[in-house]
Amino acid sequence: MVSAINWPERYADLKREIVAATPDYERHLTESWNDLLQELDVRTTEIADEGPNYIPQVHFQYLDTLVPEQLDDIRRKGSIVIHGVVEEGEAVSWKTVLEDFIKANPHVEGFPEQDRQLFFLYWTRAQVQARAHPNVLKVSTWLNNLYRAKTGKKIEGVDLDVPLVYADRFRIRHPGVQWDVHPPHVDGASIERWEDNNFRRYFADILSGNWRQHDPYELEGRLDAHASLCGRPGQPSVFRTFQGWLAMSETAPTQGTLKVFPDVPLSNAYTILRPFFRPTVPLDSKDILDPKNWAFDISTPDFPGIQPRDSGWVDLRPTPDLHPHLRLHDTMTSVPKVNPGDLIFWHCDVVHSVEQEHTGSRDFAVMYIPAVPQTPQNTAYVKKQAETFLAGTNPPDFASDGTGLPYIGLGVDADVIQPISRIAMGLPVAVA
Repeated sequence: MVSAINWPERYADLKREIVAATPDYERHLTESWNDLLQELDVRTTEIADEGPNYIPQVHFQYLDTLVPEQLDDIRRKGSIVIHGVVEEGEAVSWKTVLEDFIKANPHVEGFPEQDRQLFFLYWTRAQVQARAHPNVLKVSTWLNNLYRAKTGKKIEGVDLDVPLVYADRFRIRHPGVQWDVHPPHVDGASIERWEDNNFRRYFADILSGNWRQHDPYELEGRLDAHASLCGRPGQPSVFRTFQGWLAMSETAPTQGTLKVFPDVPLSNAYTILRPFFRPTVPLDSKDILDPKNWAFDISTPDFPGIQPRDSGWVDLRPTPDLHPHLRLHDTMTSVPKVNPGDLIFWHCDVVHSVEQEHTGSRDFAVMYIPAVPQTPQNTAYVKKQAETFLAGTNPPDFASDGTGLPYIGLGVDADVIQPISRIAMGLPVAVA
């Protein structure tokens, strides 16, 4: 059970530094861990039994009618399918426009290189129109407002009612193709979840033995968290409340769709506490889930689920072996069937993956469109992003286009018409 990663010893010091803030830390954290494992035993069984039906679904026109109990259920599960956000015909037409763009620009970069399905494009006219769609921006605002300030006071520079646009890519996945590049993972930080002081504030209740008090929708701490202390490439520098897909084609479970672990307080608590406990039986023991077979241990520097890459670390990747109580084989839940114009969203801390197989008969096409609120950090990024839009170059968070060739059919300023859309894009709004 020794880690194969050569962890610097300073990470053992980091563990000791974290727990030292809690009096009688071994007893408090052990009691909290045991309570968490009991709750996971119940909840993972519930998730596995329900399957895709466990994921909340709502039609766009009923968003504002949900009662507090329904909102709390969405917050806990951290995932939602919102149907009918965009007219189906309009969403389908965007897929056609994207396919035509690829044909007109054969030098487009994508992955895999020999069979491109994830396209490194950001400013096609279809993408610009989709992000600027007033219904998409309304959904973003609604999601942003699931968050709250713990103090109840207004935070300077933060307005959850002002949605911003974060330009990302799109994917047109082919049926029958194996997709192994997105196993269960959590975006938006790696070792920083423990190493960064602001992230530690966000996870303070978990780290002090009070995991039930942890609120994944608390803004303080999260707003100023540093997601990449080592400057990992491709790491978003904005705060996304939710990550999201806009469907441009019909898809259902087993057809290459998204999978989530639908309980964000539990997965947060477990992944954050896991480095402070070790199993006392082999990982493949039939008794591995028994709380009695786990012991508090801060003598080693390893952080399970964190893997090295280049000069830093990749995002958190829980695995069935290292995080057995999540029961990932049973609980990674495919989202329900979606139609063109539906959107799928998942909280920025949700463990998620992509189905390895696509058993359908048609392409499954999605645009990546997250929910992004106005914050000082996000506003500054969108201002720089707007410059790349007007120049037709890749956004600041992404590598420069490697072809050096121009593209035919990119979106332009005139494609962003409504004031809410122009504000979201960081573009000037004409005064009447």
